[in-house]
Amino acid sequence: MPLYTPDTHDYPELTEVWERSVRATHDFLPDAYITRLKVLLPQYLGSVTLFCTRDEQLNITGFAGTRNSRLDILFIEPDHRGQKLGTQLLNHAIEQFNIRELDVNEQNTQALGFYRRHGFEVVSRSEVDGLGQPYPMLRMRLTGRH
Repeated sequence: MPLYTPDTHDYPELTEVWERSVRATHDFLPDAYITRLKVLLPQYLGSVTLFCTRDEQLNITGFAGTRNSRLDILFIEPDHRGQKLGTQLLNHAIEQFNIRELDVNEQNTQALGFYRRHGFEVVSRSEVDGLGQPYPMLRMRLTGRH
């Protein structure tokens, strides 16, 4: 499946995919915090190199963003999980952007398992997320490919 480069006109759709994905995988986050993050997302999207997958109708099915050899975001439309889109996006990030590190919410066990299966291991832990909230983050580093 080809990858696409979204632009600012795609931000509303990326935000919708992000929100559905977060609500499906981050059940530990309260609604008010998701709403707070959603407001910040368009500015954040502009600070990373984005790439995405699309379905036959060209709807965005997943996307990732990189910055400074780090994977900053990777989200898959819930209805499209299990189709190897996350693997495709992660492999592209590793091969094209030399991704070696990422952070993941400790409570997002699905993502933690996904990254471990792809050769990432936890190297450190923070008690708070990037906004200083009490959602522990794990720093992961690529140590091998499985």
